[in-house]
Amino acid sequence: MPEILDQARTQVLENGVGLDEAGVLAVLNLPDEDVPAALQLAHEVRMRWCGPEVEVEGIVSLKTGGCPEDCHFCSQSGLFTSPVRSVWLDIPSLVEAAKQTAKTGATEFCIVAAVRGPDARLMKQMREGVAAIKAEVDIQVAASLGMLTEEQVDELVEMGVHRYNHNLETCRSYFPNVVTTHSWEERWETLKMVRESGMEVCCGGILGLGETVEQRAEFAAQLAELDPHEVPLNFLNPRPGTPLGDRPVVEGKDALRAIAAFRLAMPRTILRYAGGREITLGDLGTRDGLLGGINAVIVGNYLTTLGRPATDDLALLDDLKMPVKALSATL
Repeated sequence: MPEILDQARTQVLENGVGLDEAGVLAVLNLPDEDVPAALQLAHEVRMRWCGPEVEVEGIVSLKTGGCPEDCHFCSQSGLFTSPVRSVWLDIPSLVEAAKQTAKTGATEFCIVAAVRGPDARLMKQMREGVAAIKAEVDIQVAASLGMLTEEQVDELVEMGVHRYNHNLETCRSYFPNVVTTHSWEERWETLKMVRESGMEVCCGGILGLGETVEQRAEFAAQLAELDPHEVPLNFLNPRPGTPLGDRPVVEGKDALRAIAAFRLAMPRTILRYAGGREITLGDLGTRDGLLGGINAVIVGNYLTTLGRPATDDLALLDDLKMPVKALSATL
Protein backbone atom coordinates (compact mmCIF):
# COMPACT_ATOMS: atom_id res chain seq x y z
CA MET A 1 0.00 0.00 0.00
CA PRO A 2 1.34 3.51 -0.81
CA GLU A 3 2.98 5.33 2.10
CA ILE A 4 0.39 8.13 2.09
CA LEU A 5 -2.45 5.63 2.60
CA ASP A 6 -0.57 3.97 5.47
CA GLN A 7 -0.14 7.40 7.02
CA ALA A 8 -3.82 8.24 6.47
CA ARG A 9 -4.95 4.96 8.04
CA THR A 10 -3.33 5.98 11.32
CA GLN A 11 -3.79 9.75 11.18
CA VAL A 12 -7.28 10.02 9.66
CA LEU A 13 -9.05 6.72 10.26
CA GLU A 14 -7.76 6.00 13.76
CA ASN A 15 -7.21 9.54 15.08
CA GLY A 16 -9.70 11.60 13.05
CA VAL A 17 -7.10 14.17 11.96
CA GLY A 18 -7.37 15.18 8.30
CA LEU A 19 -4.48 15.16 5.84
CA ASP A 20 -2.68 18.44 5.20
CA GLU A 21 -2.13 19.96 1.75
CA ALA A 22 0.93 17.81 1.03
CA GLY A 23 -0.96 14.66 2.03
CA VAL A 24 -3.93 15.56 -0.15
CA LEU A 25 -1.58 16.18 -3.09
CA ALA A 26 -0.03 12.74 -2.58
CA VAL A 27 -3.49 11.14 -2.78
CA LEU A 28 -4.37 13.16 -5.88
CA ASN A 29 -1.17 11.91 -7.51
CA LEU A 30 -1.77 8.21 -6.77
CA PRO A 31 -1.50 5.95 -9.84
CA ASP A 32 -4.71 4.43 -11.19
CA GLU A 33 -4.06 1.04 -9.60
CA ASP A 34 -4.06 2.60 -6.10
CA VAL A 35 -7.31 4.54 -6.50
CA PRO A 36 -9.52 1.63 -5.28
CA ALA A 37 -7.45 1.39 -2.07
CA ALA A 38 -7.78 5.15 -1.52
CA LEU A 39 -11.55 4.95 -2.01
CA GLN A 40 -11.82 2.00 0.37
CA LEU A 41 -9.91 3.90 3.06
CA ALA A 42 -12.01 7.03 2.48
CA HIS A 43 -15.15 4.91 2.88
CA GLU A 44 -13.87 3.50 6.17
CA VAL A 45 -13.12 7.05 7.35
CA ARG A 46 -16.61 8.18 6.39
CA MET A 47 -18.22 5.23 8.20
CA ARG A 48 -16.13 5.75 11.33
CA TRP A 49 -16.44 9.53 11.69
CA CYS A 50 -19.82 10.22 9.98
CA GLY A 51 -21.71 6.91 10.07
CA PRO A 52 -23.68 5.18 7.30
CA GLU A 53 -26.46 7.77 6.90
CA VAL A 54 -26.71 9.81 3.70
CA GLU A 55 -28.20 13.31 3.72
CA VAL A 56 -30.52 13.97 0.78
CA GLU A 57 -31.18 17.51 -0.44
CA GLY A 58 -33.19 19.21 -3.18
CA ILE A 59 -32.47 22.67 -4.57
CA VAL A 60 -34.58 25.27 -6.36
CA SER A 61 -33.76 28.60 -7.97
CA LEU A 62 -35.75 31.53 -6.59
CA LYS A 63 -34.09 33.93 -9.06
CA THR A 64 -32.51 32.45 -12.17
CA GLY A 65 -30.16 34.23 -14.57
CA GLY A 66 -29.30 37.89 -15.01
CA CYS A 67 -26.48 37.81 -12.44
CA PRO A 68 -24.04 40.76 -12.67
CA GLU A 69 -20.98 38.65 -11.73
CA ASP A 70 -18.65 37.01 -14.25
CA CYS A 71 -18.06 33.52 -12.75
CA HIS A 72 -16.61 31.96 -15.91
CA PHE A 73 -18.34 28.58 -15.45
CA CYS A 74 -21.84 29.94 -14.87
CA SER A 75 -24.60 30.20 -17.45
CA GLN A 76 -26.57 32.47 -15.12
CA SER A 77 -24.20 35.41 -15.60
CA GLY A 78 -25.85 38.26 -17.49
CA LEU A 79 -22.45 39.05 -19.05
CA PHE A 80 -22.26 35.93 -21.26
CA THR A 81 -24.21 34.72 -24.30
CA SER A 82 -25.49 31.57 -22.58
CA PRO A 83 -29.21 30.93 -23.14
CA VAL A 84 -30.33 31.29 -19.48
CA ARG A 85 -32.56 34.35 -18.94
CA SER A 86 -33.65 36.11 -15.76
CA VAL A 87 -36.71 34.53 -14.08
CA TRP A 88 -38.26 34.87 -10.59
CA LEU A 89 -40.15 32.03 -8.91
CA ASP A 90 -43.37 32.83 -7.04
CA ILE A 91 -44.09 31.69 -3.47
CA PRO A 92 -46.64 28.94 -4.34
CA SER A 93 -44.11 27.42 -6.77
CA LEU A 94 -41.45 27.56 -4.05
CA VAL A 95 -43.70 25.73 -1.59
CA GLU A 96 -44.60 23.12 -4.21
CA ALA A 97 -40.91 22.51 -4.94
CA ALA A 98 -40.29 22.03 -1.20
CA LYS A 99 -43.18 19.54 -1.02
CA GLN A 100 -41.84 17.55 -3.96
CA THR A 101 -38.37 17.54 -2.42
CA ALA A 102 -39.73 16.28 0.92
CA LYS A 103 -41.55 13.44 -0.89
CA THR A 104 -38.18 12.01 -1.98
CA GLY A 105 -37.20 11.64 1.68
CA ALA A 106 -34.94 14.69 1.55
CA THR A 107 -34.40 16.58 4.80
CA GLU A 108 -32.80 19.67 3.26
CA PHE A 109 -34.28 22.16 0.79
CA CYS A 110 -31.99 24.90 -0.50
CA ILE A 111 -33.29 28.14 -2.01
CA VAL A 112 -30.77 29.60 -4.46
CA ALA A 113 -30.62 33.00 -6.17
CA ALA A 114 -28.29 34.10 -8.98
CA VAL A 115 -27.16 37.42 -7.49
CA ARG A 116 -24.02 39.12 -6.20
CA GLY A 117 -25.85 39.47 -2.91
CA PRO A 118 -29.50 39.88 -1.90
CA ASP A 119 -31.34 43.21 -2.21
CA ALA A 120 -34.43 44.25 -0.24
CA ARG A 121 -36.78 42.61 -2.77
CA LEU A 122 -34.99 39.26 -2.53
CA MET A 123 -34.86 39.34 1.27
CA LYS A 124 -38.62 40.04 1.36
CA GLN A 125 -39.22 37.12 -1.03
CA MET A 126 -37.06 34.91 1.18
CA ARG A 127 -38.90 35.93 4.34
CA GLU A 128 -42.28 35.14 2.77
CA GLY A 129 -41.04 31.98 1.09
CA VAL A 130 -39.38 30.47 4.17
CA ALA A 131 -42.45 31.24 6.30
CA ALA A 132 -44.76 29.62 3.70
CA ILE A 133 -42.57 26.51 3.45
CA LYS A 134 -42.31 26.10 7.22
CA ALA A 135 -46.08 26.39 7.50
CA GLU A 136 -46.69 23.53 5.07
CA VAL A 137 -43.60 21.30 4.77
CA ASP A 138 -41.57 19.43 7.39
CA ILE A 139 -38.11 20.13 5.98
CA GLN A 140 -35.01 22.13 6.87
CA VAL A 141 -34.52 25.25 4.75
CA ALA A 142 -31.10 26.30 3.51
CA ALA A 143 -30.20 29.30 1.36
CA SER A 144 -27.60 30.40 -1.18
CA LEU A 145 -27.92 34.09 -1.97
CA GLY A 146 -24.38 35.28 -2.63
CA MET A 147 -22.36 37.61 -0.43
CA LEU A 148 -24.09 38.94 2.69
CA THR A 149 -23.94 41.85 5.11
CA GLU A 150 -24.03 41.27 8.86
CA GLU A 151 -27.65 42.51 8.91
CA GLN A 152 -28.67 40.02 6.23
CA VAL A 153 -26.99 37.17 8.10
CA ASP A 154 -29.01 38.11 11.19
CA GLU A 155 -32.20 38.28 9.12
CA LEU A 156 -31.68 34.79 7.73
CA VAL A 157 -31.10 33.43 11.23
CA GLU A 158 -34.32 35.11 12.37
CA MET A 159 -36.22 33.52 9.45
CA GLY A 160 -35.08 30.10 10.58
CA VAL A 161 -32.65 29.34 7.74
CA HIS A 162 -30.75 26.28 8.90
CA ARG A 163 -27.68 26.29 6.65
CA TYR A 164 -26.10 28.80 4.27
CA ASN A 165 -24.29 27.80 1.09
CA HIS A 166 -21.57 30.03 -0.31
CA ASN A 167 -19.01 28.20 -2.40
CA LEU A 168 -15.40 29.37 -2.60
CA GLU A 169 -15.47 27.63 -6.04
CA THR A 170 -11.70 27.05 -6.24
CA CYS A 171 -8.50 27.73 -4.34
CA ARG A 172 -7.38 31.23 -3.46
CA SER A 173 -4.45 31.23 -5.92
CA TYR A 174 -6.59 30.25 -8.92
CA PHE A 175 -9.75 32.25 -8.13
CA PRO A 176 -8.80 35.38 -10.18
CA ASN A 177 -8.70 33.16 -13.30
CA VAL A 178 -12.34 32.22 -12.75
CA VAL A 179 -13.99 35.35 -11.31
CA THR A 180 -12.92 39.00 -11.70
CA THR A 181 -15.97 40.91 -10.41
CA HIS A 182 -15.36 40.02 -6.75
CA SER A 183 -12.60 38.43 -4.70
CA TRP A 184 -12.05 35.13 -2.92
CA GLU A 185 -11.57 37.16 0.27
CA GLU A 186 -15.06 38.68 -0.03
CA ARG A 187 -16.54 35.18 -0.13
CA TRP A 188 -14.42 34.16 2.87
CA GLU A 189 -15.78 37.14 4.88
CA THR A 190 -19.38 36.05 4.24
CA LEU A 191 -18.53 32.52 5.37
CA LYS A 192 -16.96 33.80 8.60
CA MET A 193 -20.10 35.82 9.40
CA VAL A 194 -22.33 32.82 8.69
CA ARG A 195 -20.27 30.61 11.00
CA GLU A 196 -20.35 33.19 13.81
CA SER A 197 -24.14 33.51 13.47
CA GLY A 198 -24.74 29.85 14.35
CA MET A 199 -26.06 28.86 10.92
CA GLU A 200 -24.41 25.77 9.47
CA VAL A 201 -21.78 26.54 6.81
CA CYS A 202 -22.01 24.84 3.42
CA CYS A 203 -19.02 25.59 1.22
CA GLY A 204 -17.47 23.72 -1.68
CA GLY A 205 -16.62 24.33 -5.27
CA ILE A 206 -16.08 23.02 -8.77
CA LEU A 207 -13.27 20.79 -9.97
CA GLY A 208 -12.12 20.99 -13.59
CA LEU A 209 -12.00 24.78 -13.98
CA GLY A 210 -8.43 24.58 -15.29
CA GLU A 211 -6.74 24.39 -11.90
CA THR A 212 -3.61 22.26 -11.45
CA VAL A 213 -3.52 19.18 -9.22
CA GLU A 214 -1.48 21.28 -6.76
CA GLN A 215 -4.23 23.92 -6.71
CA ARG A 216 -6.82 21.20 -6.13
CA ALA A 217 -4.86 20.17 -3.03
CA GLU A 218 -4.60 23.82 -1.98
CA PHE A 219 -8.39 24.10 -2.27
CA ALA A 220 -8.98 21.02 -0.09
CA ALA A 221 -6.65 22.44 2.56
CA GLN A 222 -8.41 25.82 2.52
CA LEU A 223 -11.80 24.15 2.91
CA ALA A 224 -10.42 22.08 5.81
CA GLU A 225 -9.24 25.31 7.47
CA LEU A 226 -12.77 26.74 7.13
CA ASP A 227 -14.15 23.49 8.62
CA PRO A 228 -17.61 23.70 6.99
CA HIS A 229 -20.47 21.43 8.02
CA GLU A 230 -20.93 20.47 4.38
CA VAL A 231 -18.78 20.49 1.24
CA PRO A 232 -20.62 20.12 -2.09
CA LEU A 233 -18.26 18.72 -4.73
CA ASN A 234 -19.16 19.81 -8.25
CA PHE A 235 -17.41 18.73 -11.44
CA LEU A 236 -17.47 21.20 -14.31
CA ASN A 237 -20.30 20.57 -16.75
CA PRO A 238 -19.20 23.04 -19.47
CA ARG A 239 -22.01 25.44 -20.36
CA PRO A 240 -22.36 26.84 -23.91
CA GLY A 241 -21.71 30.57 -24.12
CA THR A 242 -19.53 30.75 -20.99
CA PRO A 243 -15.74 31.33 -21.02
CA LEU A 244 -15.25 27.72 -19.82
CA GLY A 245 -17.77 26.27 -22.26
CA ASP A 246 -15.06 24.43 -24.24
CA ARG A 247 -13.21 22.87 -21.31
CA PRO A 248 -13.02 19.07 -21.18
CA VAL A 249 -14.91 17.30 -18.40
CA VAL A 250 -12.97 15.84 -15.47
CA GLU A 251 -11.81 12.26 -16.04
CA GLY A 252 -13.74 9.77 -13.90
CA LYS A 253 -10.61 8.42 -12.18
CA ASP A 254 -9.49 11.99 -11.33
CA ALA A 255 -12.93 12.72 -9.88
CA LEU A 256 -12.73 9.61 -7.69
CA ARG A 257 -9.19 10.53 -6.56
CA ALA A 258 -10.54 13.93 -5.54
CA ILE A 259 -13.47 12.42 -3.62
CA ALA A 260 -11.09 10.20 -1.64
CA ALA A 261 -8.62 13.05 -1.08
CA PHE A 262 -11.27 15.54 0.12
CA ARG A 263 -12.70 12.92 2.51
CA LEU A 264 -9.23 12.22 3.90
CA ALA A 265 -8.72 15.98 4.38
CA MET A 266 -12.09 16.41 6.16
CA PRO A 267 -13.06 13.20 7.96
CA ARG A 268 -16.12 14.60 9.78
CA THR A 269 -17.61 16.79 7.04
CA ILE A 270 -20.78 16.10 5.03
CA LEU A 271 -19.29 15.53 1.57
CA ARG A 272 -22.03 15.98 -1.00
CA TYR A 273 -22.33 14.91 -4.61
CA ALA A 274 -23.41 17.99 -6.55
CA GLY A 275 -23.40 19.10 -10.19
CA GLY A 276 -21.55 17.34 -12.98
CA ARG A 277 -21.31 13.87 -11.46
CA GLU A 278 -23.64 12.46 -14.10
CA ILE A 279 -21.32 13.27 -17.02
CA THR A 280 -18.06 12.80 -15.11
CA LEU A 281 -18.82 9.57 -13.29
CA GLY A 282 -21.97 8.02 -14.75
CA ASP A 283 -23.86 5.31 -12.84
CA LEU A 284 -20.86 3.12 -11.99
CA GLY A 285 -18.70 6.03 -10.83
CA THR A 286 -21.58 7.42 -8.77
CA ARG A 287 -21.70 4.11 -6.90
CA ASP A 288 -17.89 4.15 -6.47
CA GLY A 289 -18.03 7.64 -4.95
CA LEU A 290 -20.70 6.61 -2.46
CA LEU A 291 -18.36 3.77 -1.48
CA GLY A 292 -15.43 6.19 -1.39
CA GLY A 293 -16.30 8.93 1.06
CA ILE A 294 -19.45 10.67 -0.24
CA ASN A 295 -22.26 10.82 2.35
CA ALA A 296 -24.77 13.27 0.86
CA VAL A 297 -26.46 13.81 -2.51
CA ILE A 298 -28.48 16.46 -4.29
CA VAL A 299 -31.40 14.65 -5.87
CA GLY A 300 -33.23 15.70 -9.01
CA ASN A 301 -32.12 18.58 -11.22
CA TYR A 302 -29.61 21.35 -10.52
CA LEU A 303 -30.06 25.04 -11.24
CA THR A 304 -29.51 25.03 -15.01
CA THR A 305 -28.55 21.42 -15.74
CA LEU A 306 -30.34 18.08 -15.46
CA GLY A 307 -29.44 15.62 -12.72
CA ARG A 308 -30.25 11.95 -12.23
CA PRO A 309 -33.87 11.07 -11.39
CA ALA A 310 -34.28 11.10 -7.59
CA THR A 311 -35.67 7.55 -7.77
CA ASP A 312 -32.36 6.31 -9.26
CA ASP A 313 -30.30 7.79 -6.44
CA LEU A 314 -32.68 6.53 -3.76
CA ALA A 315 -32.68 3.03 -5.28
CA LEU A 316 -28.87 3.06 -5.31
CA LEU A 317 -28.74 4.08 -1.65
CA ASP A 318 -31.15 1.28 -0.82
CA ASP A 319 -29.05 -1.19 -2.79
CA LEU A 320 -25.92 -0.05 -0.90
CA LYS A 321 -27.84 -0.31 2.39
CA MET A 322 -27.15 3.33 3.20
CA PRO A 323 -30.05 4.80 5.17
CA VAL A 324 -31.34 8.25 4.26
CA LYS A 325 -30.74 10.61 7.17
CA ALA A 326 -33.94 11.34 9.08
CA LEU A 327 -35.24 14.85 9.66
CA SER A 328 -33.87 16.37 12.85
CA ALA A 329 -36.23 15.89 15.76
CA THR A 330 -35.43 19.44 16.98
CA LEU A 331 -37.43 21.10 14.20
